[in-house]
This record gives sequence, structure tokens and C-alpha cells, in this order.
Amino acid sequence: MAVNLLPDVHSRWRAPKLAASLGAGAVVACPAEGVWGLSCDPFDEGAVLDLLAMKQREVSKGLIVVGASSASFSEVLDGLSPERQALILSSWPGPNTWLVPHRGCFPPWVTGDSDEVAIRVTSSPALSALCVAFGGPLVSTSANPAGLPPPHSIWELRRYFGMALQAMPGAIDPAGKPSTIRRVQDGSVIR
Repeated sequence: MAVNLLPDVHSRWRAPKLAASLGAGAVVACPAEGVWGLSCDPFDEGAVLDLLAMKQREVSKGLIVVGASSASFSEVLDGLSPERQALILSSWPGPNTWLVPHRGCFPPWVTGDSDEVAIRVTSSPALSALCVAFGGPLVSTSANPAGLPPPHSIWELRRYFGMALQAMPGAIDPAGKPSTIRRVQDGSVIR
């Protein structure tokens, strides 16, 4: 049975409301390519720290930032060679996350202890719609506390974080998995 991954009427209505909550410092849930994720404004330190506390994750590990288009990452992409830019752009949109030098464009509560930032243009219709409504990139990390499996359904998400967590309607690809993470400098696969 095919799963419709296009944003439905409820998603188009819900995206502006959740974007306003993100602008006010909230953490929200949204289906990404393969699992449910938690999102917040990457430039709001309080929101990122709240998200990290929910996940029981250390800030030193860094987080993935997603956008609806490559324009969200033009500042960091412009610092790469044309060949490396082409490699990244040919893999987007999709579940392909790239570690690139952050060039001071992202704060340390997003980059962690690294001089790189993890970036992706999402192929998830719901997450893309949320980025567009918000007007920029968002943190996107699997919606699970440390050591527990990432959720593939809304009921698993609710089991972890309760009913109060605002969520974007949408579906994940049932055959999907968390994104592949590669380092742009040498092409090595991190995950």
C-alpha cells in the first residue's frame, strides 16, 4: 500500500500555527523522511537547550539543521569548492545530511564541539512546509530520548513526550530510516 507523503489540508493549516510557536521558542514534533523528529529555531539558544533536555542529549554532540531549499545554507555552501557544492546539491532533497565547515554561520549550541555543521534539504513534505512557514532552517533531530529507538508513529512519539507536545500532521516513509550523514571533506559516512 502506498503512503501519501504530500502535505494535506491539515498540514497547510497547521504549519503557520506551529511556525508561530517556533518563533516564540517552542519545540515541536514533525515527521521527517524516516522517523518522527523534534524541531526548533537553531538560533534560539533556549529552544535548543529545551530540545536537548527532552532528548537527554549533550550539547557537545551537535544537531542537524534542515531547510526547504539549498538557499537556507548558501553561506556555508559558498565556502565550498564547486565540485563539493555539486556533490551536496545532487543529493538533495532527501535523507542525505552533510557535515560542512560552519564558517561561524551557526551557533555553538547547534554545532557542538565541532567546526562543522550538519545540514540537509529535507524531502519530507511536512518538514519542508514547516521550514517554509517558519521562514528559515530548523533543527531536526529524531524524537527519542537517548538510548531509545526513534519513533515511526505518532503514538510512539506521544509515549515519549506526551500529548502536550505540538505536532505537525504528516506521514513518514514506512521504509525510511534516519538520514545518512557524510563529511563533505572526504565523503566518509558517519552514520
